[in-house]
Amino acid sequence: VLAMTVLGIVLIVYALFVFYITFAKPPKIWGMKKFQGFVGALTETGTVIFFTVWGLAALVIGIVLLV
Repeated sequence: VLAMTVLGIVLIVYALFVFYITFAKPPKIWGMKKFQGFVGALTETGTVIFFTVWGLAALVIGIVLLV
């Protein structure tokens, strides 16, 4: 039970971090090769959509684990 609670909290914090990166687009992080690879493959709009869905999934799973 404790492990699920901790995992839920970690997933929620991770989701908030993903949302920050997605919407604030800090240049040091957004300019990394990994992110530029996503932008090259999915375009910038597709990358924003992908990370938004990824963050929502982490947020929902984190909330479910806490309930």
